[in-house]
Amino acid sequence: MNPLKLLPLLICCALTAQAQLAVTVSPAKIAGQRVIVPLAITNHLPQSVTSVRVMCAVLDERGKLIGQTARWIVGGAQGRPQLPPAAGTTYNFVLTSPQPLTSTNLSSHIIVSRVVLDHDQIADPKRIVNMTSAAK
Repeated sequence: MNPLKLLPLLICCALTAQAQLAVTVSPAKIAGQRVIVPLAITNHLPQSVTSVRVMCAVLDERGKLIGQTARWIVGGAQGRPQLPPAAGTTYNFVLTSPQPLTSTNLSSHIIVSRVVLDHDQIADPKRIVNMTSAAK
């Protein structure tokens, strides 16, 4: 049998078998001088996620940075829970603007910088994180 004929099948199987950590980013909400960026995280991996570190930056309609922060949104500290397989959680990034917000047309940029799995196994966020935007 020709091994080249099996190549598309192997690629398809590898892509469908790849597990993921799904992150859904909802539109930024304004509350006074605060900007709230809601995230929903779902673990589709076969093992627990011990910790996830995320960076959030909020820009106005001109591309000017309003604020940024980085947080451990799952685990990362003693006593904070893991994310077991097939489970989900939510997290709200809250950023405070030094000046009053003059625009409601804000965009948020989310970067998952670190994912730690069971037994302190470091995962590549670029390979396992599936980032989507929620409808407005």
